[in-house]
Amino acid sequence: MIMLFRIIRSKRLNPILLGAKKNLSFSVPCKSSNPTLCDSSARKQLDTETAIPEEIFKSAPKSGSYKLGDSSFYSLIDSYASSGDFWSIEKVFERMKRESRVFLERSFITVFKAYGKARLPEKAIDLFYRMVDEFQCKRTVKSFNSVLNLIIQAGLYNRAVEFYSSIMSAKDVSITPNVLSFNLIIKSFCKLGLVDRAVEILREMPAKNSAPDVFTYCTLMDGLCKQDRIGEAICLLDEMQTEGCFPSSVTFNVLLNGLCKKGDLARASNLVDNMFLKGCLPNEVTYNTLIHGLCLKGKLDKAVQLLNRMVDSNCVPNDVTYGTIINGLIKAGRAADGIRVLNFMEERGFPANQHIYSSVLNGLFKEEKYEEARRMWKEMLGRGCKPNEVVYGVFMDGLCQEGRSNEAEEILQEMTSNGIKPNAFIYSSLLRNFFRTRSSEKALLMWKDMENKGCAVNEFCYSVMLQGLCQEGKLEEATILWNDMLGRGFMPDTVSYSTLIHGHCNLGDVKKGLELFNEMLYRDSLCQPDVITYNILLDALCKEGSMARAINLLNNMMDRGCDPDLGTCNIFLKALREKFDPPQDGREFLDELVLRLFKRERTLGASKILELMLQKHLQPKPLTWEKAVQHLCKPRKGVVN
Repeated sequence: MIMLFRIIRSKRLNPILLGAKKNLSFSVPCKSSNPTLCDSSARKQLDTETAIPEEIFKSAPKSGSYKLGDSSFYSLIDSYASSGDFWSIEKVFERMKRESRVFLERSFITVFKAYGKARLPEKAIDLFYRMVDEFQCKRTVKSFNSVLNLIIQAGLYNRAVEFYSSIMSAKDVSITPNVLSFNLIIKSFCKLGLVDRAVEILREMPAKNSAPDVFTYCTLMDGLCKQDRIGEAICLLDEMQTEGCFPSSVTFNVLLNGLCKKGDLARASNLVDNMFLKGCLPNEVTYNTLIHGLCLKGKLDKAVQLLNRMVDSNCVPNDVTYGTIINGLIKAGRAADGIRVLNFMEERGFPANQHIYSSVLNGLFKEEKYEEARRMWKEMLGRGCKPNEVVYGVFMDGLCQEGRSNEAEEILQEMTSNGIKPNAFIYSSLLRNFFRTRSSEKALLMWKDMENKGCAVNEFCYSVMLQGLCQEGKLEEATILWNDMLGRGFMPDTVSYSTLIHGHCNLGDVKKGLELFNEMLYRDSLCQPDVITYNILLDALCKEGSMARAINLLNNMMDRGCDPDLGTCNIFLKALREKFDPPQDGREFLDELVLRLFKRERTLGASKILELMLQKHLQPKPLTWEKAVQHLCKPRKGVVN
């Protein structure tokens, strides 16, 4: 008998052992939550009343309203729930109903958890509504919270609010929410960005005999910080202490994260002092948050000092801590300091990962420390860190920048032999290098090789190929590639359009360039012409002496909100010198351009052209100076003197 109950309470019932006892009939539970997937013979067995052996239910004692064998039903429910066999659970429920068995809320909560694990929140909601009418089981806040929690864990925050509201407003439901209920619904509102509604729930809690706890305040603070309402979040810190709820390290970490992301390091420092006063010691999350904030503000030396303080406080830095500092130093152009931190990290028994090595290698190549980068690559391999596609990509791109394309190709072969498939970024780096070294034939061969290997090319790959082919004057190949890109459904961006327009203009086909330009105007915002596109066409029109068309295009450029830059001005200054007889210095043209920009409230663009005029000793007219003073001295909105 003891053996029998061990079998019942195990994760899965063993029908063979049960059958061996008294040759009992027993069905094998269906492993699928979908009944249609079950074997027909097994389904037929479960449909009979003897599907669950009678002997199982004769061993439990009778107590109060419970009948002989009730505990065995509960054990079956637990077993089926743990394996996700929901069809068998329903069969057990049906048998219990027929025999007028007592249903326990605990059993339903077990099934709710199983539904949550299986990502079936709607099934749990349906079962919750059936508990009273169908199974005569009283629902309490425990089962309510269980269902509400699994809905939230599934990320269905709107559904959680809907479920909460329906239960709270139902006249036939007498469930009083507790602090966990309020915490869950506050979390849902915060996740939906409805922080004000979450604050309203907080204010309703005392009237419903529920005092907010540290989790309530932490959730609200996090929601407020994510909406950049850090002042209100800090006020909640004061409020919770007044109400006798003492903040934890998690509470302070939430606020510190918000302050550091905003760059308010002074208030973050004061908060750390407050943290110590309240007896909350900083943990790894606290230090990581502060270090990240210091790195964002460029205070890298202080970040390193904080790292040392962290170690002295017996608080162990992790990959995130070291990675944040190293990445910050690399971005600041301090690759050597980044390597020192990496070595310190390794000495303390924390091997650097691929992300850290890719950051260091990238920094060394950007600082043109090619020899050190190659040495770091060897050290990485020697330390047992296997490069992934990102590390390979950074290293090959660096080798290409250094002009070591042969070595880069060798690394590519090594990468593929190690079973790592090159991505679009790696191929783009090699293609760009081939064009830079005037090896367009190699680029075309690699492009064919990419297609044969099924490499997933993207718009950037096409852009690199188009630019390289156009620069070498291979417009025919570029046009074929362009049509291939469109045929595959890729949307060309501004760079791709500008590249092809430039290629046509360089060969004197300005008409085709203008056709592509007009095509851009009807595309979406991702491929609208920019100042480079306009300058390409303006230069082409000026070179062929079409000054009127160039002026019209310049007007179109400004009407569409694109300011002319110094390149635009130099194009027209050159044309005015070379295409006019007598040559003009361009003073009148630039003066008029400045006035038009000021009139359109484009003060920055106008100021740059004024600077150019002064550099070229082209004195602006008095009226132009007057307009400049008026606009530059005009009070800006939101600025208080």
